Amino acid sequence: MLDLDPINRSDDRPPYRQIANILREQIKLGRLTAGEKLPSESELIEHFSVARMTVRQAIQELRSEGLVVAEHGKGVFVRSAPPVRRLAADRFARKHRNRGKSAFLVEAESAGYSPGVDQIRVTNETASVDVAARLGISPKDRVIVRSRRYLADGRPVEIATSYIPERVAAGTAITEVNPGPGGIYARLEEAGHELAHVKEEVSARMPTPEERKVLEIGTGVPVMTLVRTAYDQNEVAVEVCDTVKIAHAYVLEYDVPTS
Repeated sequence: MLDLDPINRSDDRPPYRQIANILREQIKLGRLTAGEKLPSESELIEHFSVARMTVRQAIQELRSEGLVVAEHGKGVFVRSAPPVRRLAADRFARKHRNRGKSAFLVEAESAGYSPGVDQIRVTNETASVDVAARLGISPKDRVIVRSRRYLADGRPVEIATSYIPERVAAGTAITEVNPGPGGIYARLEEAGHELAHVKEEVSARMPTPEERKVLEIGTGVPVMTLVRTAYDQNEVAVEVCDTVKIAHAYVLEYDVPTS
């Protein structure tokens, strides 16, 4: 049993929130590590001198935050957090594509984790009003839609959906599940669309139930959304990528000139 502080009976916070906070601090301080089992209900009840329902409320709060997971018949364990991925400003640099590496592989090398991608789906669809506006095309125009889930050390960290005008992607490996070395940006440049710059819009929100399921996160875990528009040398938008990232799995890094 961990050396846990007692709850403060004079504290205005309900006992279950105090217990949740005590356990949360143990996790943050590394005294309860990823994959480690929390003290049992009985041990927590005895230690804090509270009812079983109070302990269950505390555990539920930690589960809703995505800090712990319950395994039937085994107990409650500290969730293994995905490794932090620092999104550096140069991840789309041409030098990486020339080496046959996509942005995700570049991030993997710098962060030291094993990258993966699954749930890849490629379709040909009519552009939505929002995507059409970003790409500068008609909502009646067709786009190649590439959706996928990214993994870090086997754990989901991001889902992404790219929209490329059909006229741009036609005849390239962008329409295939595996676009080849360097990813879709390498194929775009091979087709004559030399990438000039990208624009990113970042926001935060709570995930939808479907996003929680795909990313395998709890109900209280926020996500970041990053919508990227890529432009070629003629200032033509050639891709819109809508990504949903687990918030605590990312650090966004920008190097902004001031002169």
